[in-house]
Amino acid sequence: MEWKYLLSNKRYGQEQYGASTDRARSDFQRDYDRLIFSSPFRRLQNKTQVFPLPGSVFVHNRLTHSLEVASVARSMANIFLKSVEEYQSQLVKEVPLINEVGNIVAAAALAHDLGNPAFGHSGEAAISRYFTDGDGKVYQKEMSESQWHDLINFEGNANAIRILTHPLKGKGNDAYALTYSTLASIAKYPCASIAGKQKGLLHRKKYGFFQSEEESFRKIAAELHLAQEDNEYLIYKRHPLVYLVEAADDICYSIIDLEDAHRLKILSYEEVKAYLLPFANSTTIEERLKNDYEDDDAKIGLLRAKAINTLTNQCAAIFFREQEKLLKGELNHSLTDLLPEPYISAWKAVEKISVERIYNFSSVIQKEVAGYKIMAGLLEEFVPALIHNNTHYYKKLVKLIPKQYHTDLTDIYSIIQSVLDFVSGMTDLYAVDLYRNIKGISFPSET
Repeated sequence: MEWKYLLSNKRYGQEQYGASTDRARSDFQRDYDRLIFSSPFRRLQNKTQVFPLPGSVFVHNRLTHSLEVASVARSMANIFLKSVEEYQSQLVKEVPLINEVGNIVAAAALAHDLGNPAFGHSGEAAISRYFTDGDGKVYQKEMSESQWHDLINFEGNANAIRILTHPLKGKGNDAYALTYSTLASIAKYPCASIAGKQKGLLHRKKYGFFQSEEESFRKIAAELHLAQEDNEYLIYKRHPLVYLVEAADDICYSIIDLEDAHRLKILSYEEVKAYLLPFANSTTIEERLKNDYEDDDAKIGLLRAKAINTLTNQCAAIFFREQEKLLKGELNHSLTDLLPEPYISAWKAVEKISVERIYNFSSVIQKEVAGYKIMAGLLEEFVPALIHNNTHYYKKLVKLIPKQYHTDLTDIYSIIQSVLDFVSGMTDLYAVDLYRNIKGISFPSET
């Protein structure tokens, strides 16, 4: 792969138009702005990151997380660019758009969680299980093998690509019209679901687009000259900038989950300090913590900032160093996996404590279990309603689905996808309220 092809400001759905004449913003900055003002992005404020909404104690939701990932990704890309300017100055002359890598990954980072349903991974699992073990399994015989794989392995990453390229009814025909490079930088797993997971291959850990968006991704891959691994199962190599978005995501949730755990008194100050201190990379940090700060939250905030700064610089350096492998599609490790000592040991310690003490904390598990039941319950109602629409009850349910999620297509796969577009786009709170109302657990109030 080559940077001159990988960086394109051509817009998906608006290919007939040239580059923007906007003097204030580049095409990739316009991507960022389109996303930040979009409804799916705004809805992230009521989608849980890890901890259920805790009331008066602030913890991160998917919107604040995405903003932080965008900030870190931009910094990482700009550090990479400084190295390019210093050691590969010819590349800057040959590929002027290399100067935009910071804006590209910032926009991609904003969008990286757009496809995640309410309740996170438990929401994904609930959707998949509805088709493998629930009422949805009766529809298998009415669709192709690849379509069925999309449903029984519902994937938020693929759903993000769908949201950004699929025109909703009445919303125009070009969706968000993001640039090809921004869209490709979201695709962590650039293959179809039918390809199946491949243990040991980073780009095959999950899948990146539904069968309905197969042609869209072919188009993106062709424009950017992404390396193709397999044509039958439509498997591509990652766009190199995916690694920066992925690393920024890894850094933000790993480090900031520790900060949130401290705020919620899941981990003590001394525990969190011990995990973050190895990343501080400062001989005066202990003295600053002792003399300049009295508040434990402020101390953790300083350690968190130091840790993110260190990891950002380390991952940017790795990205620059591994550039040849990235362009050949041969790097089979995330950037954080390649951290040097002492950081890699500290990083693995954070991963371990996060699984043991944070992700298995009682309120987190309760949220996941509740979300599982709610998402499954919504699908049990809305999927048969939209497919059949032949009883008074079903007709009433269909009226609850906004018109933008309806489709003129009549095949079962497309109808089910319309329901999934609706349900996966819900915020946690909306999903809970709608579930209670249609199940008769509570009665809707006047608004």
